[in-house]
Amino acid sequence: MKRFLGLALLAAGAIAYSQSHHDEVNHRGDHEMGFSQEKTTHHFQLAKDGGAIEVTAKDPNDSESRDQIRFHLAHIAGMFSAGNFEAPMLIHAQTPPGVPAMKRLKSQIRYEFENLESGGRVKITSSNREAIDAVHQFLRFQITDHQTGDPLK
Repeated sequence: MKRFLGLALLAAGAIAYSQSHHDEVNHRGDHEMGFSQEKTTHHFQLAKDGGAIEVTAKDPNDSESRDQIRFHLAHIAGMFSAGNFEAPMLIHAQTPPGVPAMKRLKSQIRYEFENLESGGRVKITSSNREAIDAVHQFLRFQITDHQTGDPLK
């Protein structure tokens, strides 16, 4: 019985930490991204040649969030192209996996911003296998840390 209670307390602590960490990511995200994490939905998609970062307003009539998302993602595409990953480091309070290689291989990775009806998308592509692997590491981390539920494969 004691062992069961100990495991239950350990699991409860991990859940509380996970929720606390997620709340902190959202709080820092509000500040760094310039829009409410509660009013928006993030998705991270893996593709054979890279992947995508997609953010949309939950309310299709929320033009303020839509415009803030578009501004942020266009800015991110430019920053990432230059090898600047300061924003995700600030949001997540750590260097996300894949970032060192993405910086080193920046000339071999393309970041293309696109408008979506209620937000935007940054398509990330490369023909370099090492760069694609780094992008996948980065996107998997985002899926996990933002708790999006997107496929990890």
